[in-house]
Amino acid sequence: MTVRNRRVLLASRPQGAVTEQNFRIVDASLPEPADGEVLVKNEWLSLDPYMRGRMSDAKSYVPPAPLDEVMVGQTVGEVIGSRDATINAGDKVLTQLGWQSHGIAKAADVTRVDARRPAISASSECRA
Repeated sequence: MTVRNRRVLLASRPQGAVTEQNFRIVDASLPEPADGEVLVKNEWLSLDPYMRGRMSDAKSYVPPAPLDEVMVGQTVGEVIGSRDATINAGDKVLTQLGWQSHGIAKAADVTRVDARRPAISASSECRA
């Protein structure tokens, strides 16, 4: 069986409450890391109140999440492929890969987390 990348795209800007209809789930080929990048299998996704603002195109301190793109969000996962000497397969990392099962990140943009410490699901809350 071929592993696919399940992605949640922001399909429309919510008017009022966020609903399932504001998103679209698509499967894509698993991406391949280039030099200096890692492939991460996401295990945890941080859902934060600020994301509601990112779904809007109203002026804000951060740009709106683009329509028809993976919904933004911080993730914690396991590196399953690396093309960087500083990050190894098996490392647990904090990234900004958004609402998808897998993603590519520049090695310089990931933070290694210690999986032996408190629950790895809390890593985005405990970031130093």
